This record gives sequence, C-alpha cells and structure tokens, in this order.
Amino acid sequence: MSLLKLIPLGGMGKVTQNMFLYEYEDEMLIVDMGIGFPEIQMLGVDVLIPDVRYVQTKLEEGKKIVGMVLTHGHDDHIAATPYILPHLPEFPILASPLTAGFAKNRMRDGAVEREITVVKDRQWYQVGRHFEVMPLHMTHSVPDTKHYAIKTPEGIIYHGSDFKLDKDPIDGQLSDLEMATQLGQEGVLCMLIDCLRVERKERVGSESMAGPAIEEEVLTTKGKSVVTLMSSHIHRIQQVVDAAQKADRKICFIGRSVEQNVQEALQLKKLSIPYGMMVDKRDLGDYKNSQLCVVIAGSQGQEGSSLVRAVYGEHHVISITPEDKVIFSADVIPGNEIPFYEAIDELCRNGIEVVYPDIKPNLHQSGHASAQEQQELVRAVKPKYILPVGGADRHRVKFVEFVAEPLSIAPEKVLIPAHGEVLGFEGGQAKVVDHLSLHAQMVDGLGIGDVGPTVLADRRILSEAGMIVLVIPKIKGQLQLREMQVISRGFVFMKEADEVVKFIKDTTAEIINSLERNAKDDEVRRAIEKRLSRRLYKIIKREPMIMAAIVKV
Repeated sequence: MSLLKLIPLGGMGKVTQNMFLYEYEDEMLIVDMGIGFPEIQMLGVDVLIPDVRYVQTKLEEGKKIVGMVLTHGHDDHIAATPYILPHLPEFPILASPLTAGFAKNRMRDGAVEREITVVKDRQWYQVGRHFEVMPLHMTHSVPDTKHYAIKTPEGIIYHGSDFKLDKDPIDGQLSDLEMATQLGQEGVLCMLIDCLRVERKERVGSESMAGPAIEEEVLTTKGKSVVTLMSSHIHRIQQVVDAAQKADRKICFIGRSVEQNVQEALQLKKLSIPYGMMVDKRDLGDYKNSQLCVVIAGSQGQEGSSLVRAVYGEHHVISITPEDKVIFSADVIPGNEIPFYEAIDELCRNGIEVVYPDIKPNLHQSGHASAQEQQELVRAVKPKYILPVGGADRHRVKFVEFVAEPLSIAPEKVLIPAHGEVLGFEGGQAKVVDHLSLHAQMVDGLGIGDVGPTVLADRRILSEAGMIVLVIPKIKGQLQLREMQVISRGFVFMKEADEVVKFIKDTTAEIINSLERNAKDDEVRRAIEKRLSRRLYKIIKREPMIMAAIVKV
C-alpha cells in the first residue's frame, strides 16, 4: 500500500521559512516557498531559505514535482522562490491574483521568470495524477489569502496557513467558513492550522479598527506623517490613504517592496487611490511637509531599509524633522526586537514624535487567529488529525491545551512532529515514518549555502575580539623571524601594547622552532594560528582571530 508523506521542509517550530512537501508514489506537491530571518548571531547573513536537498535527491531517483501552490503574498511564504526555483525543474505554480503578482515581483528581483496560474475560489485543479487542490478564501493581513483543500489518495488534507476570522474586513470578503464546513462533512484526514496567536484567548481585533487610530495620528501631525508598516499589508495601506485624504495630504510611497506592492495592488484593483493624490518620491520637495503623508518600508528596523536610512539621515529623498511624526503601524516580529526598538530610540533621541503599538495598540491588529478563532475553524473542518503550524514550539504545544482540549479532541490526534520528522498517512492512520537532517540555507549576498557554522564563528570572533595578522618573510627557504610584522584590526591591546607585540613575536618564534625543520608552510601557518590564540588568551583574556602569512621574498 502506498504512503502519503507530509514533510515540512522549512522545519517545525518556526514562524517563517514556510515550505511543505506532499509526496505520494512518484509525485511531489509543494505548498509555499518562503524565507526566514537570520538570528542576531548570524553576522552578514541576509535571509534563510528552506533546505531542499531531499527534493533534489528524489528528483535524481526519478520522482517529479507536479506543482506548487502559494497560499498568500507574505515573504515568509513566497520570497524564497528566486533562490530555490533555479535549482529545480519547471512545474506548474498556482496562486490567487495578488499572491501571483507579489511572487512574480520577488522572482524578477532575482532574475527568475516563471508562469503562475491564477486560481479561483471553490474550484478544483488537477495537479499531477494523485493530487487535486481547491482554494478557499480566508481573511489575513494581506488580501487574496487562501487555504487549500488537497485531495490525495489517502484522503483530504486541509492546508490552513496564516489566517484570522475577521468579521469586518476592509474589502468585505469574509472567510469562507461555509466551504470549510462542507469539506468537514465530506471528511478531512488532516488539518494544518496556523497556531501563532494561540496564546491569545479573546478574538483578534478587526483590521478595520486600525484605520481610526491611524487617522487620529495623521490629523494631529504638524509636519509630515511618516507611516511605516509591512509592505504587503495592502488593507493597512488603504486605511493610510483614506486617513491622508481626510487630512488633505498627498500620499507618497518610499521603498522598493512597498512601491512594487502598491503598483501591483492598483493594477488588480485591490487598492484605491484618488486621482492626483499620489506623488512621486522625487517630487517631495515640491510640497510643504504639512501636505504630505509618506508610507515607508522598513517597519522592523531592518538594516539598510528605507526607514532606517531616513532615521539616520542617510536617505537621498526624505529626511525626518522634529515637526514630523513617525507612526509604526506594525508589531515587532519575534526576534527583531533589537533593530525595531533601536529605530524608535534613535527617533526619540532626535526629538521626533513616535507612536507605536506599545503605546497605542489599535495602530496594529494581528493577522493571526486567536485560540477562539482556531477553535471555530476546527469545529467547521472536523479533521481526524490536526497539525498546528506557523508557530514556535510553545505555540504548537499550547494548541493542545487551548484549542484541542476545549473541543474534546484527544491529545494523540494533535500531531506535533519534531524538527525534521516526516509524517506518513496510510490507511487513515498517521505516524512518523522518517527523520531528515534539515538545515536552513543561508543567503549571503549572491552566495547561497556557502556560509556555514565555521564562517559564522569566524565572523563572531572578528566582531568581538578583532584580528591579528602575522607577516613572516621567507628568504631562500628560511623564515626571517626578526623581520616578522604584527598587524591588528579591531583588536584592543593592553596599555603595554609593546609588551603584547613582543609576546606575540616571541611566542610565534617559539612555536615555529618547535616544529620540524622541513615543515611545510601550510603546517607552520596552522600551528601558529592554533597555538598562538590559546597562549594569547592567557595574557589578555581575548581570543582574536589569528592569520599567519608567510611571504616569499
């Protein structure tokens, strides 16, 4: 009997790097392909992407990817496409209109071109021989968000990524609980469900509640209203536009991501801006500050973002003055606390008024369902098994207590696989059938996967203790120890710097003399770099990176 495998390639217990693989016999179906954000100690790393080595291995064995569906337009679900797709064969990609537009923009940024089939709600699409998929509408913090029903030979899987059950959505499109209930009546084998806000028991506030809070702040701004938010949050952008219109202000967008997304949303009529209201960022100087409302990318305080460059006075088209007001209409993403609050701190130090959700909660409403809303969707779908996704480990565990138990669902029916575990479904039963060694791939500039633990360790050492370079001349096969040079960068010597330099030279000479006379240059370098670091730590309690260079003269 064949087995349906479900593999979270982005790992479990993670909020980002969303990428799931469904495998049956010789066919593989992918759901989402998103990026993750590097941890603070991952110096120089731009983004993380899911590990697709398993997929590549299966392709070499003769299996094929029959398609991919994208659930919605957030980067942690679509933005790994330009990094991963070039390493995979072409296959059909399905998405809603706005999600397709956002995904194509991300791909073009990486010089990748792929066709995307735009799907319609409540319509089944055949993908390969073994899979059928059907999108159903859900409310979230980006329009055109979909959950997918996936028909497999083992039964229906309900793939429920990020969502909330907003009773008063900006575009008037409610979550399709009717279709979810109908699927439940047909019988659902397993339901994947967003559990990120499971700790919150009361219902999440409607997105429409953010508009009045933003409007109040825009109306009371003397200079420019500078609003920063998630670039894909088109509903929030619409509310900023509406607030600016009431304040008789022009609207301007700054930042590649927000500019791209706004243009895409305008073309698809997901966003409405009155004629003549939007101005080009290069024309800001033609208007008084009191006539402007600027939406700027970088709400998480990301290094190099338009907001951060403006905060530090380094942006070429916008500066923020004390008469302006900066409005953060976004919550901090877990793990981004340091850059997020550093941007706010810098603005405050410069005497600029800043408002943010900690002091005015309605400036932001979460796009993720509370425990109460998760219960409501589970009651509709009535799955045999439930797999909480999209949250950290604490959220997955608390799902049992806050959602499953109140619904009298047995704990063994809630699947909480460990990172790398593969779930298998056979004969209506679920079990762990394999374990993969999954490691997020690090993207550093143009390099993918070429930065590993060793490189990161070197970067940490350089950032904390600096570097010492020893230049040792070699004339006619003999090392000239008396001509040795000691060069330091980022290394703080003791007050008696001359003594430290002498110690380094003496110790290096001692290490070299302890080696065999015919030792090769590489062996000499390795010995110096390995031993000198330990000896130096005993003297100065620092362990800088040591690099030895033998120069033939």
